[in-house]
Amino acid sequence: MSHYITAQQCRNLLRSLAPSILLWLLTACGAPMEPHEPVYLRIAGSTSMQPLIEDLAQVYSGRHGYVTIDVQGGGSRLGIALARGDQVDIGTASRRPTAEDERDPETGARRLWWTAIAQDGVALVVHPQNAVEGLTLPQARDIFFGRILDWEEMEGIPGEIVVVSREDGSGTREVFEEMVMGEKRVTLTAIVMPSSKAVAEYVARHPTAIGYVSMGYLSPQVKALPIEGASPTPEDVQSGAYPLTRPLYLLAGQEPAGEVKAFIEFALSPAGQAVVGQRYGRLR
Repeated sequence: MSHYITAQQCRNLLRSLAPSILLWLLTACGAPMEPHEPVYLRIAGSTSMQPLIEDLAQVYSGRHGYVTIDVQGGGSRLGIALARGDQVDIGTASRRPTAEDERDPETGARRLWWTAIAQDGVALVVHPQNAVEGLTLPQARDIFFGRILDWEEMEGIPGEIVVVSREDGSGTREVFEEMVMGEKRVTLTAIVMPSSKAVAEYVARHPTAIGYVSMGYLSPQVKALPIEGASPTPEDVQSGAYPLTRPLYLLAGQEPAGEVKAFIEFALSPAGQAVVGQRYGRLR
């Protein structure tokens, strides 16, 4: 009497054997894979870049569970110095490093590697109740210089303008002074804040205040004014339509390798640029 196995019985047999075969193959090919050694990365510098780096770090660590990333501020000047001195794995800066930044202050040797990963818009922010709907660059310059003193001169609700600026060493301040102020200085009566977050919080509490922040700190608590008809949105910043646009940089004291290189490559990859595009202008 002949015995035949039906097609369905054959499929059932293969299904039952599949896990055993896979286990045998894994055992035969060598010892089980060892868990990856934990990796700790320290990133510090530009406070304007903190929201972006925190977002990138969260996604990257989610993909690579063995990596812990500590993100700190301190300012662009500090980020450049820490990266140049190998005191952090990655430094961040919201302005382009200069030739002087690249050189070791003691030896004069070139000690800085850097690359841009995003485009940021420096947004001029006012209280949501402010009736002014936009500014030209000359108007912005006159306000921060102290030539325009009252919102009534801008067809807004009467009230003395309170100018809010950033501290010395801030990359955002350097870019603002270069792009908006030119040869003029911000008024000496300006209130100085240590971060874009602090500027936004102050403006949100004071109806006649105006300040400038990285677009990563925009929220419903403040109103971003269009400049020359363009707004600091990711789309207008990426396209270059918004006039106050600047690159954001990652830095290292030497050519990146290992996990540092992998993180930077992730930031520049399509997946990383998708994270960038949620709050900032994509680089690519």
